[in-house]
Amino acid sequence: MDLIEGVKIRNLKPILDERGYLQECLRSDWPIFQKFGQAYITIAFPNVVKAWHKHKIQTDNMICLVGNAKLVLYDGRESSSTYKLINEIFFGEKNPLLVTVPNNIWHGFKAIGGEKIVVLNIPTELYNYENPDEYRLPYDTDEIEYDWEIKMG
Repeated sequence: MDLIEGVKIRNLKPILDERGYLQECLRSDWPIFQKFGQAYITIAFPNVVKAWHKHKIQTDNMICLVGNAKLVLYDGRESSSTYKLINEIFFGEKNPLLVTVPNNIWHGFKAIGGEKIVVLNIPTELYNYENPDEYRLPYDTDEIEYDWEIKMG
C-alpha cells in the first residue's frame, strides 16, 4: 500500500506469557515519536462512523486497544505528492499498530466485527478548549469520495 505522505505505521509486538501480555504503545526513543501533548481514549460503537476530522497543528498517534477498526485517511493537501490519496488501515487486537496521522490529513474510523472499539490517541498537542484545533466534515461529505459501507470481495 502506498501511504499518504507523512503517515507512519509501526507494528506493535505484544509480549505474551502465561499471565497475559504487555504491549508498548509509544516510546520517546522510537523514530516515530515527536512530542507528547496528552493521551485520551475514544470509544466507537458498532455501525457508528467517527469521521471526518483533521487538525492544522496536531499530529495524532493512534492505537486501537480493544476490538478491531478501520481507520481511513484522506490527503486533501493540494501541495502534497499524495493529494487525494485514500488509505484504509485495519488495526486493533488482530493487527496491533501505531498509526501516526500528520496534521492536515482528514481521518476517521469505525468499529468492524460487530463490537465496540477503544482507540488510544496520543496527540502532540494539548486540547485547547477555547480554540480547538479541530476541523470537521460529515462522514458522508461530497468533498471526500469514500463510502464507509462494508466492501465485500
